Amino acid sequence: MTTTTDSSASGTRSREATPDLRYSDAEEQLRAVVRDLLADRSPWPGVLTRVGAGEADDLPLWHALAGDLGCAGLLIPESHGGAGASYREAAVAAEETGRAAACVPYLTSAVMATTALLDSGDELLGQLAAGQRTAALAVGFAAMPPAPDEAGKPAGGPWPVRIGQPDDLDAAGVARLTGTVRGVAGALAADVLLVPGDGVPLRLYAVDAAAAGVRREPVVSLDGTRLLADVTLNKVPGRAVTTGAGAARAVAAALAAGAGVLASELLGVADQCLGMTVTYVKERRQFARPVGSFQAVKHRLADVWVAVTQARAAARYAAACLSTGDPDTPVAVALAKAACGEAAVLAAQECVQLHGGIGFTWEHPAHLLLKRAKSGSMALGTPDRHRAALAALVDLPPPPAG
Repeated sequence: MTTTTDSSASGTRSREATPDLRYSDAEEQLRAVVRDLLADRSPWPGVLTRVGAGEADDLPLWHALAGDLGCAGLLIPESHGGAGASYREAAVAAEETGRAAACVPYLTSAVMATTALLDSGDELLGQLAAGQRTAALAVGFAAMPPAPDEAGKPAGGPWPVRIGQPDDLDAAGVARLTGTVRGVAGALAADVLLVPGDGVPLRLYAVDAAAAGVRREPVVSLDGTRLLADVTLNKVPGRAVTTGAGAARAVAAALAAGAGVLASELLGVADQCLGMTVTYVKERRQFARPVGSFQAVKHRLADVWVAVTQARAAARYAAACLSTGDPDTPVAVALAKAACGEAAVLAAQECVQLHGGIGFTWEHPAHLLLKRAKSGSMALGTPDRHRAALAALVDLPPPPAG
């Protein structure tokens, strides 16, 4: 956030200026190439077929998005082979994956796992940037980002994954990990699992997902475009990536970045639903008139437009704060996740309703967007939980009892 000065009779004082939330030319160019790739490689009929077959992870599409376009390395510094971009650019790419309901581990690998590794400078960053490997943070997808005063503590702990013995690391920094983490997003497509181990001190371990003793079991998920899995480790070797307070901060930062960028993904879902619905009601005719000419339909779409517009402002502010490390980041993330989650669900519900009978069929993509919206609104903290966190952050009093 930039700082400006105001001169007055009382002297000169500093104030923080609101960041420019408009999309830059570079962000719009990134949006265009990502949208073109997804339209070409992941059209709606293909997504419907893949989800119907239970094949959520489109690895060829992910390799094109990650390697060919470089989206996997947006947050990674150039010194590690990445683009050296910011969360603003990462959020734009997330909008497009949400808009297309793309079956790719962009959020879980290019945002959450990458954020967890950034401060460590680990060699994995170069492999992730090149699209050679995919990673996932082994934390339940429902986990809430910790409050700022808890950022140095094990967020969501105690962790269920334990090392074999206290400080059981060999000379190469390898320990044996045992435990189960439930509801992990991106685990099925991951080559590497980043596992917080419940030891003293806390450590974040890198685990080969194909190693003996690793079991990844898909679980029934509402969203067929992003499957969850229970990850079980049985004396699996893990290499310590970062240790102590740094490990706790890495996990906290990953969850906060995930929630903030997920808000932009949900914005993309909402915007797509609104666009699809407006197009449909302009073309669908009833009583010799376009359905969209009826006042009740106009009012419902106007409500969706207002919600999407407000959500866009919140999502952009969260991305801007994440990009600069602004002290207002926890407030911005909580606001964005709550606003975008509810806007996406509203837009998706109206998309189904206003498409009439076709909107309720499996052949139409409306149900994919509705499920993506609902599951995304519940992931990384529900709107209610983020509103409660927001109230605490800005010192709002609790509601009166009774």
